[in-house]
Amino acid sequence: MLRFEHDDGPRRVMTTRRNCAASRREFLRINLLGSGLWGAGLGGWCSPRSDASEAAAPLAESRQVTPPGFGRAKSVILVYASGGQSQLETWDPKPHAPLDVRGEFSSIATSVPGVHFGEHMPRLAALADRYTVVRSMAHEDLDHGSACYLALTGRYHARRTSNPPPSPNDFPTYGAVLKQVRRTHRFPYDAVHVNGPALVPFTTAPGQNNGFLPRDVDPLVVGDVASQPVALPGLSAQAELPAVRLRSRQSLKETFDTYRRHLAADQRSRDLSGLYRQALDVLSSPHCRDAFDLTSESPALRDRYGRHRSGQACLLARRLVEAGTPMVTVMWNHSNRGQDRDPTDTDVYGWDTHNDIFYALREHLLPRFDASFATLIEDLDQRGLLDETLVICLGEFGRAPRVALEKNFAGSSPGRKHWSAVYSIVVAGAGVGRGHVVGASDRHAAEPVTKRFGPWDVAATMFSALGINPHGHFRDGLQRPFPITMGNPMTELYT
Repeated sequence: MLRFEHDDGPRRVMTTRRNCAASRREFLRINLLGSGLWGAGLGGWCSPRSDASEAAAPLAESRQVTPPGFGRAKSVILVYASGGQSQLETWDPKPHAPLDVRGEFSSIATSVPGVHFGEHMPRLAALADRYTVVRSMAHEDLDHGSACYLALTGRYHARRTSNPPPSPNDFPTYGAVLKQVRRTHRFPYDAVHVNGPALVPFTTAPGQNNGFLPRDVDPLVVGDVASQPVALPGLSAQAELPAVRLRSRQSLKETFDTYRRHLAADQRSRDLSGLYRQALDVLSSPHCRDAFDLTSESPALRDRYGRHRSGQACLLARRLVEAGTPMVTVMWNHSNRGQDRDPTDTDVYGWDTHNDIFYALREHLLPRFDASFATLIEDLDQRGLLDETLVICLGEFGRAPRVALEKNFAGSSPGRKHWSAVYSIVVAGAGVGRGHVVGASDRHAAEPVTKRFGPWDVAATMFSALGINPHGHFRDGLQRPFPITMGNPMTELYT
């Protein structure tokens, strides 16, 4: 049947059969002003919240069988390929389909017998025996903003197939929910977004912050980590401010706090207290400062990751996991379609390839992705971190099975439209099977022919891997309960 998608404008039709170089003072100033929500990503003091015992209780009470992979991960790295990777040119090529379906690229054999990838991913093909590809992802959102929200919260936006701005009424992103139900205290931040925020194409997409939760669960947001030696400016130790002086300043702040306790009911006052506390935790922690110092890595390894935004973001993700951060989200590309503004700058390219898809993938997107993502998997594995780190790479949807030129977009050669009826993701580590393929699409990569999975199931898999019952609840500032996820763990990943 035909499914019609609307965006307060022209009707969309899809055929389917089923449904900053800153000083330490500046670092503190940014946080105290509260503008760190997107610049440095720091939030405020939290009102009462739920805890891990509540999240785990429903699992015990209902006597459900513990799903495979439960509690296997100490950390999660979510690599978000904004714009929508084409499944046909990457994880699910169709070499026997007609030319206008299969496209210009050929496919290559991988290290897993019978499994083929697109020809421009040779390193990832060689490492295919270390991860699982899921080829039957599907949902019903067809625009970048709301689909980004779906990918990063596991829930449909109220305005499906649209480009809404972030709102205080949004559901929180994964890292915010994690911090609300369980704080680990292994690192000053339980969640970090690297190379963010994700833009659509030049405005902030929803689904990346605390939403309706208190500010102090907001993930730390770090921008371009390739542009400076230390990924988070303002953290370098200074001789004129030894630890004793920093502790003295903290003591002075706590003295002032005793005189403002009568303001405890004021949310802005609590926010300020939390901003001070988190900033001081970061500044006073050598362990935290060292995690953001990419210069401590060997030049050869930095070169393997790639001396660009995406590659160095993946390297920082590995360092943050090593330092104890439970949830790291890497925005592989900070814009879903920055090439419209500068087609010569590979750093700004996104996966939204309506036109010129084969040029963009061959010359800009796939060489970097193949090298950097492969290095991340390899590096984690060699260090023994992959066994305790769940790694997921996904976009908000895939690309259409037919190649065509779109008149309303820049470019002179054909590309592929948005396509959410089927797409592929990659999952590795923390007990996930190696060298497996889960699910299948039809002969044109147009829709699944096996069990479908959605972003909500990815969310459930992540929380389950971290030892949190995905069917439990978190609570907002008014103590209202909300389901942690709307999906089920993808048990097929572990069989």
